[in-house]
Amino acid sequence: MRHYIFSFILLLSGLLLLHTGCQPEKTANKERLTAPPTWQTADSLAIREMYASSPVLSPAASMQKMHLEDGFKVELVASEPMVIAPIAMAFDERGRMWVVEMMNYMPDTAGTNEEQPTGKIVILEDLNKDGLYENRKVFLDSLVLPRALCLVEDGLLVAEPPNLWFVEIRNDKPGKITLVDNKYSSGGNVEHEPNGLLRALDNWIYNAKSSTRYKKAGQQWLIEETHFRGQWGITQDDAGRLFYNNNSQNLLGDFFAPGLGATNPNQRSMAGYNENIVPDNRVYPVRATTGVNRGYMEGTLDEHLRLVNFTAACAPTLNRGLLFGPDYYLNAFVAEPAANLIKRNTIRQVGYQVLGEQAYQGREFLASEDERFRPVNLYYGPDGALYVLDMYRGIIQHKHFLTEYLAKEIMERKLAAPLSCGRIYRIVPSNKKVKPMVFPQRPVQLVRLLQHQNGWVRDKAQQLLIDKKETQTIPALRQLLHRPGQPLPRIHALWTLEGLQALRTADVFPLLQHPYWPLRMQALSVLPSVLTRETYQSYAPILEQLVRKPDTLAAPYVALLAHTISSFNKAEANRLLELIMQQYPDNRFVADAVISNLQGQEEAFYQKALSYNPDTSLALPMQLVKVKRSVAEAKARRDQEQLNREFTIGSALYASICQSCHGADGGGLKALAPPLNKSEWVTGPKNKLLPILLYGLTGPIEVNGKLYQAPDINGEMPGFGHNSELSDKDLAELASYIRKAWNNNADLVSEDDITQTRKQFKGRKEPFTMEELKAQ
Repeated sequence: MRHYIFSFILLLSGLLLLHTGCQPEKTANKERLTAPPTWQTADSLAIREMYASSPVLSPAASMQKMHLEDGFKVELVASEPMVIAPIAMAFDERGRMWVVEMMNYMPDTAGTNEEQPTGKIVILEDLNKDGLYENRKVFLDSLVLPRALCLVEDGLLVAEPPNLWFVEIRNDKPGKITLVDNKYSSGGNVEHEPNGLLRALDNWIYNAKSSTRYKKAGQQWLIEETHFRGQWGITQDDAGRLFYNNNSQNLLGDFFAPGLGATNPNQRSMAGYNENIVPDNRVYPVRATTGVNRGYMEGTLDEHLRLVNFTAACAPTLNRGLLFGPDYYLNAFVAEPAANLIKRNTIRQVGYQVLGEQAYQGREFLASEDERFRPVNLYYGPDGALYVLDMYRGIIQHKHFLTEYLAKEIMERKLAAPLSCGRIYRIVPSNKKVKPMVFPQRPVQLVRLLQHQNGWVRDKAQQLLIDKKETQTIPALRQLLHRPGQPLPRIHALWTLEGLQALRTADVFPLLQHPYWPLRMQALSVLPSVLTRETYQSYAPILEQLVRKPDTLAAPYVALLAHTISSFNKAEANRLLELIMQQYPDNRFVADAVISNLQGQEEAFYQKALSYNPDTSLALPMQLVKVKRSVAEAKARRDQEQLNREFTIGSALYASICQSCHGADGGGLKALAPPLNKSEWVTGPKNKLLPILLYGLTGPIEVNGKLYQAPDINGEMPGFGHNSELSDKDLAELASYIRKAWNNNADLVSEDDITQTRKQFKGRKEPFTMEELKAQ
């Protein structure tokens, strides 16, 4: 396997730690606090004095520092040297954990030798089934910053940016290695690289911080475009809808099936995808959290020096089992390693929409007083427990974005060591005995497990039946599919048949008319797998019937399915879309679903929409106007390849450190960053742009009359003036590139312009605000 310098995305970013042994200070176990610390009224100097140091604690001592929801307990699963710097994992059918170790992420504040091949994939096993994993086996080593893995058939997908590899497993040793995708990531910005590799209900593998999905089909790998989602971590609910987040937003997600839509490149965003599920981003640490990158800025910390809002949200996971009790079913848990806590959210379905809120105000499901407790990933396991991957590091912030303030925090509290720690915990109810899950060998028993109360077990049973190509179970699967009641087993039977390529029209047709919406939803979601040139005509009448009924829940799905029908009969697809336009002119979800089919036809359908209803304020014409504007801008854009040749360094820097938030087309990305294309801050006077480039920007920013602010975007852009790897000449070319790219055509920036801006703001550390820049 080749090795590359790129990335890991803790969302929040990195860990400034030096190579030393993980030796905890000898600390007496302390009783867990049951009330807020008495220093809450103390002034900031007293608070800082109390947290002047953050010693390395043993796992037992660190667990004593955890404040956990009543009725639960934390158990240690593994710790150093059994596991070091764990950042991702997957359970196999034997209950073993396959763990990604990212040991060399940011060895020091400069990231010296970060590209050294020290990463590993290890197999951890609990031999005596007591819950403590005492056996370690290295499966792969010499990896450069590995970041995700997924068990598939007889092998393991491994993300080692910029590549995605498939490694065959032979008696727990690596066999043949296949390069699946040499463009899994673009590289460069370590906080913004794809990760996740979630094997979803629909049998595709999805990623966070990515618009690509994967599927193994025989000896070939299918690679398709999908919706761009999230930043670090990705999960699903029982319906196979995806949930994710970014570092400043608690929980984002999809209302519709993940494989639909994303088919019109002229459509920048689509209602029903990348929705803000839990808008409340408040966090409640139990200790001072001054070691966050912008802790010096007003509003980042409260009067007790505790983080106010998410700055490193990551690793969302949904509880799809009953071990925790019915009140916790489908709750979404989100990690915040910068504030040493795990948040619990409740979510509910209203029609096809998913809405949520924080489970508590003023407290968290779990919060730790140990600053080195860094929950970077969360998983529900085969036993129903919540597993917590604790990288156990001092500070987590990558060199590209490290402020002088945080560097000082690291120095003063000796947070830069060690690198050799790591823990995995599990959270379980205090009054329940947790049993390990052993998967049976007989295929018919795997079919029975599709009825298990734990969603992880159902998922794994489905995957094993497909991976092992257990076609002899097709009759039993079909029987389960058509059995009354038990919707979740029927849903898994449906997708297992799809994965075995055994799904028939007779299997799907009755579910399209089922009175229970979740079953109708799955039937609509699976239709692309059964629609063919020979069968689509049998489905068209029932899809039309759903529109005319009207079935308001099914309408967006029917519109999304027109894309598949158009590959067989474009006229039939357009007829269906026109019917939907007439029935739902003011539904934004239906409107965007319709537009997802209209690449190259936007103007014609705009005129048709007005012929049905001349009101231009309705959702459909308004959304079409936005897309038409995007098409016009695209036609007027500069020759990107020529620009890349003209600004070799600038274009490369943009791709590596800017594109993941602002987009390849400079149009910005929802929930991350505003547009640079046609932005007055980019094309206007240099004295507006260059301070942002060097020192960053915080707070709201108005671009072309629209106000962008957190949480709708990340509320802060870091500056690059402190990055010793970027010269003034490099930054000048980056600035010149964005001033000439896309539809921009401003004058160039010189190296001297950068130098003079540095002199003008010599000694400045904090980012600029919009008001400051306007006053210049």
